Parts: sequence; C-alpha cells; structure tokens
Amino acid sequence: MRLHWLPTLLFLILGWALTAQNTHLNVPGLDAPVEILTDQWGVAHIYATTEHDLFFAQGFYAARDRLFQFEIWRRQATGTVAEILGPREVKRDLGTRLFMFRGDIEAEMQHYHPRGAQIIRAFVDGVNACVRQMRANPANLPIEFELLGILPGFWTPEVVISRHQGLLGNINQELNTGRLVAMLGPEKVQQIHWFHPRKPELALDPAINAERLHDDILELYNAFRRPVRFRPEDLVAGATDAHLDVRDLADEDAAWKRSMQESADWLGSNNWVVDGRHTSSGYPVMANDPHRTLAAPSLRYMTHLIGPGWNVIGGGEPEIPGISIGHNAHGAWGLTVFRTDAEDLYVYQTNPDDPDQYRYRDGWRKMVVREETIQVKNADEVTATLKYTHHGPVVYEDPEHHLAYAVRCGWLEIGGSPYLASLRMNQAENFAAFRDACNYSNIPGENMIWADRAGNIGWQAVGIAPLRRSWSGLVPVPGDGRYEWDGYLPIIEKPHVFNPPGGIFITANENVTPPGYQHWDAIGYSWSDPFRGDRLAELLDNGRKHTLADMARYQTDYLSVPARHLIPLLEHVTLDEHQTDSLRRALLGWDGVLDRSSVEASVYVGWEAELRRRTEELYVPVEARDLFSPQMSKVIEWLTFPDGAFGPDPLEGRDRLLGEALVTAVDWLRERLGSNPRSWQYGQERLKHVVIRHPLSRAVNDSVRALLDVGIAPRGGNAYTVGNTSNNLNQSSGASFRIIVDTGDWDQCLAMNSPGQAGDPHHPHYRNLFDLWAADRFFPLFFSREKVESVTSQRILLRPR
Repeated sequence: MRLHWLPTLLFLILGWALTAQNTHLNVPGLDAPVEILTDQWGVAHIYATTEHDLFFAQGFYAARDRLFQFEIWRRQATGTVAEILGPREVKRDLGTRLFMFRGDIEAEMQHYHPRGAQIIRAFVDGVNACVRQMRANPANLPIEFELLGILPGFWTPEVVISRHQGLLGNINQELNTGRLVAMLGPEKVQQIHWFHPRKPELALDPAINAERLHDDILELYNAFRRPVRFRPEDLVAGATDAHLDVRDLADEDAAWKRSMQESADWLGSNNWVVDGRHTSSGYPVMANDPHRTLAAPSLRYMTHLIGPGWNVIGGGEPEIPGISIGHNAHGAWGLTVFRTDAEDLYVYQTNPDDPDQYRYRDGWRKMVVREETIQVKNADEVTATLKYTHHGPVVYEDPEHHLAYAVRCGWLEIGGSPYLASLRMNQAENFAAFRDACNYSNIPGENMIWADRAGNIGWQAVGIAPLRRSWSGLVPVPGDGRYEWDGYLPIIEKPHVFNPPGGIFITANENVTPPGYQHWDAIGYSWSDPFRGDRLAELLDNGRKHTLADMARYQTDYLSVPARHLIPLLEHVTLDEHQTDSLRRALLGWDGVLDRSSVEASVYVGWEAELRRRTEELYVPVEARDLFSPQMSKVIEWLTFPDGAFGPDPLEGRDRLLGEALVTAVDWLRERLGSNPRSWQYGQERLKHVVIRHPLSRAVNDSVRALLDVGIAPRGGNAYTVGNTSNNLNQSSGASFRIIVDTGDWDQCLAMNSPGQAGDPHHPHYRNLFDLWAADRFFPLFFSREKVESVTSQRILLRPR
C-alpha cells in the first residue's frame, strides 16, 4: 500500500487557507444556522440560537478538530481497542467492560444538569454528524486513520459518561501500602510515608492473607486505565519501517505504574483567587493551571459557547460537553485535585465448592455473573466472564487459595463521570449557585475556586467521599461485612470558604483543610508536598497590587523551595576536588531559580535527585523500593534532622552523604555534557527539555514521526516549582493549559493550550501554540463579540440541511 498523506497534506493546507474567511457547511440535525468564529489561536466561539444547536455544534466542531482523539476515547470507553490492536488489548477491553457504568443512563445524564440528557444527546448527535461526514469522505480523514486502516465510529451517550480517563482514586497506593505493611509492619510504613494531617491505622486485618497481596491483583484495573500505546505491527502494510524495542514499552509501563504509585508526590496543579484588594484592577482575579500528562494533541480543548442561557468560555476535555475551567458573564472558576479516597480493595474467602460464592457475614453470597464478547483483530473473538460482588467488580480470583478481590468504586455511582457537573457551574451567577453546582461533582476530588464580578471569592472541595467509621481505607480489607461504608458525605459539607479575611485563597494539591473541620472520616491522608503552595503564598500575600502580567509570571515561576531547605546544608561540607567545591560554593550563592540558562540549576537538580536516591537507600528497605518512593518533604526532614540511620555521628554522616551526592551529580554532568561547566546550562536537549509525543510516535518511521511529534524546546523548573515541569529530563507532565481571568473585564483574560487546539497533524493549529508555551507566554482569550471579531481567522456557518 502506498500512503497518500502528502497529497492530503497539501490539500488540507490549501483548504484551510481558502476557508480562512468564510465556510458554509450543511449539517443535518440542526434546528437553525450556527455561526462559529475561530480566532487565530484556534479557539472556536460558537453562536447558536437554541441550546440544542449550541451543544450539537460543540460536539461537531470538537470532533472535527480532534477526530482521532475522539475515536480512541470511544474505543477505550466501549472496550473495543482489541478490534484494532489485537490480542494484547483483550485485558484492557475486559477491564473496561468490568468497570463500565451499567446503571440508569437517564438518571446518570440528568444528574449533571436539569437538561443533562438533552445536552449530552445533542453533543453526541453533533459528534456523529462529523463522523458521518468524514466516513463519507475518507480521503479527508486525519493521517492516523490511514496509518491504522480504520474509520471513526459512531457515539452514544454511554461514551460521553465513561469513567476511563478520570482521576479516580488511590487503589494502587492502597494495594501497595498493604504490601508494604505486610513486608515492613505498620510502624515502619508510618515512618517512611508522609501521612497527615491525621495518623492513619495501617494494620492489616488478621483475615487478610498478606502473602497473596503480591499477586497481580489489579491487572485488569490497570489495563483499562493505562494509556493506549501503538506498535509498528498495528499499522497497515507500508505505513512504517520503524522498529520498536519491546524494552521501550516495558520502560513506559514501569514509568506509568510508578506514577500511579507516587501520585500524591507527582500530582500537580495550581489555582488561586484573590479579591480586589490585591489586584491592580480592583476586581477579583482567578488563575488556574492544571498539570497533567503532556500529549499531542493536548488533553484540554478550549471553546466559547454562546446561546440562550449560556455564555461561557474556557477549557475542558474535548469529548465532554460544557466548560470545566473558565468563566461566564458573572464569575470565573478553576480546579486542582483535592485528595479524596473513593476506592477500596475487598478480599473475599470463596466457597471451595462454588468459586462464584463468597463469604459474607454468616453465609455465602452469589456473585453476579455476565458474559461479554470481545472482537479481536487477527484472532478469534473472546468470550469474557465478568463477576461482581455487592461491593463491585471482581478484578482477580485465586482458586488455589479460595480468594477473590473486588474494587468498590464511588465513581460507579450515578454522577461519577469526571467534570460533567461543570454544566451546572457554567450557568452559576454567584457563589451560592456555584456551591450548589459543586454538590453534583462526584469525580474527581477537586478544589473548586470561584471569583466574581461582584467582588467575592470562594472555595469548595468536591468529590464523592465514602464515610469509613472504623478503618483508614489505606490498606485492603476483608469483604466479609465488617468493613462497610456508612454512605457518603454530602459534597456541600466538604471544606469550603467564602471571602476569606485575607482576600487570598491558594490550592496546589497540598492539604488546605481547616484544622477545625469536623468530617475527618471523609478526608484523605496523602497530599502533595507544600512547596508550590508555599511559594504562591509568598508571591501573592505580600501587599502588592498584582497585575495579570504578575499572575502570568507566578504561573511560570521556577524558584525551588526545596533548594532553600537543602542548599544551606552544604555550608559546612568540605570537598577535596577543586571544581566540585567551586560548584558547592556557587550553589551557596545561587538564588534557587531553576532557570533554563542556569548552570547552578543543573548541578542542584542532579544533586537533589542523588539525595533522594541515597536517603531512600537509608530509610526504605531494598525489597520495598519497587512499591514506594519517599516524598521530598520526608527527604528534607531526614536530612535536616539526621538520626541514627546516618551512623554513630548523624551530623558527620549526613554531611558526608551531602558531599558524596554532590560529587556523583557533578560526575554525571561531566559525563553527559563535557568537562566545562559553562556548557552545563539547565535547559538544553541533553538535559532539561520537552518533546511532546504523539500516541503513534513510537510506531512510525522518522519522517512521519517528525509530522506527529512537537518540539524540541529547552525548559526550566521541575516537579516542585510552581511552573511544574516534572522531574523527568524530557518534561512529561505539567501545565499545557493555563487561564488567568480578571473579573472586572471579561476581555482581560490570558490563556494557553499547548501544543495547539487541533488534533490533525496537518492542521495549522496543531502546533501553533507550542513555541509560545515553551517560552512561558500566553494569548488573549477574548469574550466580547467585538474583540472576537478582531482576531477571527475563520468564519464557519453551519446550516441545517
């Protein structure tokens, strides 16, 4: 087969150039014409005369921009990935179907908005209108469809409400904590973990077979949660000459599992609201930069929805109707993760005479059993057996030891689809209405912040929160009836604040629960390190009248708070090697900013990583290191207050470790970058940089990969700076999406969505924002028709046929 993507590229480039002024499309399913003005940064401003048409057009245009992303979402949501990728994806599809929402779909859709069913169906109809048009003209499909030899499929409401991509809970940490307790004992686990603000009970119930916890219990759960990865053999003949080393896939899987284990440490987003006392405009300002995996296309998508009862702009996931983060004509809102534990692993004794029965209280209960047929590319179809206890899906069975394991998920309740409750928030006119809308936001656990034009700011934590009266939820428990949830805490009763006295509220995934809060049964024990939040407090609470330019600088701030803790410890360290000691002295005079041009930043980051490794060796037994890595807060604590782990003279042992770690870091830099420290600037291709990979990147040849991937660009920062760029040399996560809103003038809004709005690699908006983003810049996100018209690059009229 000969690929024809190059002629298609030329056709599309010419087509987009020709349509930059006016395009008319006949789209069956609309009630009336809809106008879409796309600005030069790729944001679609949709003007409709009915609510139905507004969300129909949102679905249509988002699918048009992100069709391959939509198709992969659909297949993940429906458990049909094996249809295109073959036998290796059967377990993913099995896991998807095992955890699929199977409740009342009408009640589910109505949960998110009083007209939720109509809105979701209109959105789905718009997506399908786009799919229908593209299937009728497959030559216009994005290159990914040709590479895989597939066509996009049709959507149903069940695809929209899928939970597969949400930030769902802590089940991997729960299992690993149980394994650690079985291995080390609860006291040792308490010592190496950073649990707060309460001390959890970690002892395993004697009924738990601790040895069996090391089985691959969550294989099916992890299979359906894992990102889809493509291999050369997935592509049609002639589409690639690439060779993919299976070790690359193993490394990616290991990194993904590690990220699941360390989410309290790596999880990162920032948001804040300040009232008019702290702003140059005199009005409240809201800023938000959620941190997620970097991808091409971006996870987020920006839209402006204008119709009867709707005038809302911002971003969200493209496959979901509404706006998750943004503003309307009354207020602005944003989100970060608020740790909420809505998952538990239950362990059952099964009946030796009937493995479909499990012990519950004084008798045996029968599992619910259903069968599913999974279509598999180049193989026979698979008949899968799905089992459920009254707690939830059975993820693993051990017939030899008569054991079964099930995951109870708060997110399988009605209302568990991530971010859809934003539909209610989109129409909120004040904080009271916003809090009411928050009461419908089950997943994920979030810090929702609000700022309005009337001068108010507020915060409401959201997320479905099971009440555990007698255990922590941090280790697996028997499913025999002694560990039952006592319902859920009403979301409105989670922590909140309205117009705090200081006029500032900041969240950055750290614990912000007020000490006097009453419902501790619904609050988690694991939180991100406080460094980003502490730095933001320093920047915001200093008596200044902050401008939007200030806020943009704060979102991209690269000062390392951990460096402030650790660098002074080098004061009394002595090093024999002159160059290394010279670098030690340079660090002592350094400002702690991980700037891309800084040599000291390179030395510090290498030293910090080595300190983490060496303290882990001191405090975490070797057999536990695959399950756990200590948070930086614990590393700083151990180094600041050295104990007997450092030897008979803890201070001398600590200082020796500090020096040896610096020597190792400098040796690593010499080996990687050469002997001259002047070439060791932090942001560069051989050190801190970013290349954003397309999902097909590993499967294609170099020429196609150059079309799909975005970058390279130097970066600054790391996982502990406000400008979170991850702790990987190639930045793997961070704030691809940013927004800053001045409520005094809705046209005074700054935004970013890297690498671009479009998902088709041939589209001019596929990578047009990457260079701006990499330089920590923003574009204006206009709200008024007048301003939108002034930057319109394309005008589309959708007409009912």
